[in-house]
Amino acid sequence: MNGRRTGRALLAGGLLLALLTPGCGVRPSEVIRGRPAVSGPAQGTGLYLLARGELVLVLRPVKVDSSPADTLALLAAGPEENERRQGFTSDVPAGLDPVTVTSGADPAGGLTVRTTTAVRTLSADAADQIICTVVDAAQQDGFADSSAPVTIVGSDGARPPRPCPIR
Repeated sequence: MNGRRTGRALLAGGLLLALLTPGCGVRPSEVIRGRPAVSGPAQGTGLYLLARGELVLVLRPVKVDSSPADTLALLAAGPEENERRQGFTSDVPAGLDPVTVTSGADPAGGLTVRTTTAVRTLSADAADQIICTVVDAAQQDGFADSSAPVTIVGSDGARPPRPCPIR
């Protein structure tokens, strides 16, 4: 008997809830259709900028494919105005350009970035921005994989090989 009363009470409560729910202030509407989902690869050059001290991949639209050295030149130029408004920053010094990027010169089979500026004084964030940006660009060009270590060589010596820390 007790189980039967409980069942009836639950059924009555459910019916009451079903009757009161339409009065919650949400009005019915037609189906809202969105645009089709994006398909295919994203277009643009990937740059690793900083957002609140964290590395973030930002796709910058470009009209032609960029080499890894060209991509690093874009990184050295810093965030564009719209990127700065969104809170993106960079620790990469503007004097980094010109650079050359070679593959396989490193004993570990990674990439080597050469510049005429000092590299040992780069912040850890700047080095990671350079490493992740060049790995992404080299991967897009097909001459490195995402785990390739990068050695940064400058006028004051070389930084040890390091893979992109966020892969």
